[in-house]
This record gives sequence, C-alpha cells and structure tokens, in this order.
Amino acid sequence: MLLEIPGVLTPEQVQRFRARLDAARWIDGNVTSGHQSAKAKYNEQIPEESAEARELGDEIIEALSRSQLFMSAAVPKQVFPPLFNRYKEGMTFGSHVDSAIRSHGPTRVRIRTDISATIFLAAPEEYDGGELLIEDTYGVQKVKLAAGSMVLYPATSLHRVEPITRGTRIASFFWIQSLVREDAQRALLFDLDMAIIRLTKANPGDPALVSLTGVYHNLLRMWTEV
Repeated sequence: MLLEIPGVLTPEQVQRFRARLDAARWIDGNVTSGHQSAKAKYNEQIPEESAEARELGDEIIEALSRSQLFMSAAVPKQVFPPLFNRYKEGMTFGSHVDSAIRSHGPTRVRIRTDISATIFLAAPEEYDGGELLIEDTYGVQKVKLAAGSMVLYPATSLHRVEPITRGTRIASFFWIQSLVREDAQRALLFDLDMAIIRLTKANPGDPALVSLTGVYHNLLRMWTEV
C-alpha cells in the first residue's frame, strides 16, 4: 500500500527544521548504505548521532503519534529513529530495495523494515527533479509532496530518487516495523478502519459499527506479531 499523508509537520515546524538543518554538518550519504545501495547512492546526510538528528527525529516521532492516518496505516510496533538527507544539483539515488534489517548505532534500535517513509522538507517549487519513484502493482508511482507531508510504501518496493537538475531536495527518511507484517493485511485493516471512521461520523448510532469494529479487532488479533 502506498499512502500520502499531508501535513505531518506544520509549516512552522518545517521552517524550524530547515533552519537547524541548514546550519548542521552534512556528510556522505553512503554512511548508512548497504552493499547494494552504495553502488547507486549519491547524496548527503546528517550524522545519525548528531544533536540535530536526535532532536528533530524525536519531534517527528511525536508528530507521527498524533497522526490517525499514520497509526491506522502503519500499525507501528517500532519506528526507526528518523534520518535526514539532502540532494543537491546532480545528486541522485538509483533503483534499490531497502535493507530488510536496519540497526541504529547510537540507540541500538534494530528493526525489520516493513514500511519505508519519507517526509519532504523542501517545497516542490524549490527544486527540479528529485521525484521519488516507487514501483508497485500498478506501475511506477511518482511522488513529490508539499513540505511537511509524508509518503508510506512497502519497504519491499523497488524505488529511486531522480537526479536533481535545480535547487536542493531535503527530506527525512526512516522505516517502521509493523505489528502486522504483511502489506496486504495492513491494507485490508486500513480500508476497514477508514470505513468504520466514515460510518461513525455519518451515523454514529448504527448497530453495524459494533460488528465492524469487532471484525477489525479480531483480524488484528489474528495477524498481529507482538
């Protein structure tokens, strides 16, 4: 399931993030690359042990906890501490699949990567190129979102970042280990949860809500890996 979630960060948060990141130290992005990715990756990152990465990452985690869409779509067990990357003119990241297991040195967090996430921190008009291209069942999906918005997609997906031809693309990226490992099961749970929410708003007294909510939780109970 590929899902865009608008406004995870407010415009004020984005502005503050950008000020911190603009003043931060950037290093070669291959510091966190796996063997396959290192051959295709040409970008910069904030060191994962830096104060900026830690403090801004904590703020992202807090924002995610307030997002109903994120919680429903990801059913998160653990979120990898967010990282930050930058693509200047000529930089790119060729086709690759994210590593199945990610370890974070400073915190010793180690997760199975079920879901990949990108939060855009630069507005689309600030740069040309830089689209995130994700291959899914329906072909290649091109993603370039407003600053503060996020895209979620299966970590098993082949994806790439197109070369930058003007400006600078800045983003946060991270992974989620879900309580529900299978993407198809998460998609069914998400659709059911959204239907329950719509029905609750339209007809809060409908007795079908009790039955549908029971089905949701019984499926979650069946598929959850704690």
